[in-house]
Amino acid sequence: MNASSNAIRPAMAPDGSAQDEARLLSRIVLLNVKYSPNLGDGLLSECLERELARALPDCEVTSIDLAGRTGYPSGYGRTRGIALALLERLPGRLRRCAAWTMLRLVIAVRLRRHYSAGLKGAEAVIVGGGNLLTDADLNFPMKISGALAQAARRDLPVVIYAVGVSSRWSRWGSRIFAQALERSRLAWASVRDEGSQRAWQRHFAGYAVPPAQLTVDPGVLASSHYPQSLRRPGTRKIGVCITDPLAVRYHSDAACAANLEAWYPAALRSLVEHGFEVVLFTNGSPEDREYLHHRLHAWVRQAKGPVMLGRSFNTPGDLAALVSGCDAIVGHRMHACIAAYSFGIPAIGLRWDEKLDSFFRLAGRAEHMLDPSAIAAEEMGTRTAAAIADHFDPAPLAARARSEVEALAATLRTAALARPRRVR
Repeated sequence: MNASSNAIRPAMAPDGSAQDEARLLSRIVLLNVKYSPNLGDGLLSECLERELARALPDCEVTSIDLAGRTGYPSGYGRTRGIALALLERLPGRLRRCAAWTMLRLVIAVRLRRHYSAGLKGAEAVIVGGGNLLTDADLNFPMKISGALAQAARRDLPVVIYAVGVSSRWSRWGSRIFAQALERSRLAWASVRDEGSQRAWQRHFAGYAVPPAQLTVDPGVLASSHYPQSLRRPGTRKIGVCITDPLAVRYHSDAACAANLEAWYPAALRSLVEHGFEVVLFTNGSPEDREYLHHRLHAWVRQAKGPVMLGRSFNTPGDLAALVSGCDAIVGHRMHACIAAYSFGIPAIGLRWDEKLDSFFRLAGRAEHMLDPSAIAAEEMGTRTAAAIADHFDPAPLAARARSEVEALAATLRTAALARPRRVR
């Protein structure tokens, strides 16, 4: 999002002070994975961009995708799914060595130029939001380190904002992350839940990295930035977000995905038997789409009722439109659940990654987190009806998130003003 095109900049005072303030806050760059095929990443990135642009109306707010993407993909290949499957078969140390070698080459050949070009004219850098401080085969440690090295070359102030921090990092990943933050001009840091805060404290103990504060995931502001879809009268539509068990295993453990192949169709049958109309969708990840595509017809036959495939979508706005038109959402994917919460729509979370449990606790909806490895799929209809009957108000959490973005804007102003003026 470019907020500067229609901005009215302050007039220059005789002493030049207003001009300096405008210059110092002319461009802020977010480091994230906005254009990931997983549209939940784009949704939270757009929410943060747009809310920050409200707080800093004279400033351009834009994103650098850490993977080098420059737009939402219109097509989805199988490359990532194949890479996950191959890495999963390698023993731990060999797996990390292969990942490190591949990422180092990609950063040197392509991403370093991408980061450098994106930071041109920036006055401050935000890392966030999203589940960025994770170590799946050194992916984020290497990419964030590469991007922050370019920010450090320009002496740019850095803020870490509303990120998720996973509890398990490799020794390599921990060292890469810590050195990247120590070498940056880190002005402030926040994480999105208490589990991430504990992980931050544990990972960075002994390093010159400040403690992280708690802030709400900006995805809870989705209803402020996307229109709500109309619902058809008389229907009880449940959106079920499908995640490939391979992705569940990759980001959690084998137990969470052990019975999903049989659990999914049985859960759909339970929803139909309780009088619900079911719409199947994914957050956009290629492996999820392919998994659903290959099982759709068999699942529809087994459900013996109204189960259909949701329309394909390619942008975060499309995801928000589908979610906001449902009476409830079921799924593993965090930002499908967060978007639902923002629109006042009940979500039933399927346990796999600690980040989802953390959000449900923060939202006061922990009783609606279900573990497919422990809860019979035949209970899905009853559990969904209970979640719908348990009313909630998303406004207080959204107000908190908006206030925190305003505080972020103030922090950026202070950090930018403290930055030594560079002679160009």
